[in-house]
Amino acid sequence: MILNASDGIEVVATAGGAQAADVIRRELPDVVLLDIRMPDVDGLTVLRQIQELPAPPHVAMLTTFDTDEYILTALRSGAAGFLLKDTEPEQLAQLVRTLAAGGVVMSPKASRALLRGHPGAGAPQDADVARVNLLSDRERDVLVLVAEGLSNADIGTRIHLSAGTVKDHVSSILTKLRVTSRVQAALLAERAGLLGERGDDAARDKGR
Repeated sequence: MILNASDGIEVVATAGGAQAADVIRRELPDVVLLDIRMPDVDGLTVLRQIQELPAPPHVAMLTTFDTDEYILTALRSGAAGFLLKDTEPEQLAQLVRTLAAGGVVMSPKASRALLRGHPGAGAPQDADVARVNLLSDRERDVLVLVAEGLSNADIGTRIHLSAGTVKDHVSSILTKLRVTSRVQAALLAERAGLLGERGDDAARDKGR
């Protein structure tokens, strides 16, 4: 009801886990909000099925704090972020638009919980964080904005670059950080403490 009442958004279908992949193949939505826990087929299984499609939609996982152990697997499996089930209604439509534009959506509260619960997940943290030092100043600026959930177009507007140039920077960032998605890069930015540099980045942009 909330999304259908929002400008520019149409809910084309809802489905349980067992039917979700078939419904997505039929309806070809731009965005999927996928519950991690469902009574028949769990969300991680559906996510893997979705990622096998020729042009998979942008997927955000829904979670409560008792499912934190599944979030990292979801991100590695291609999810474009995760949201808490108690997300404010007025925020939901904007988050869906962000997903549709290629951005990432990560609840800050859930992200902090994940990092506390999995401080060394994936690889030795020191080695992961050290790769951030391979980034140029501009790439670090872009990475911070990726972590804020901005699309390439929005990042370009913020720091006065074309969307194509931003796309090139994002590709370079993923390569240097040895990650495969914007969400993984964003989580690494938070682990490396880059999100505390937002004020410094803004001041540096004014001087360019």
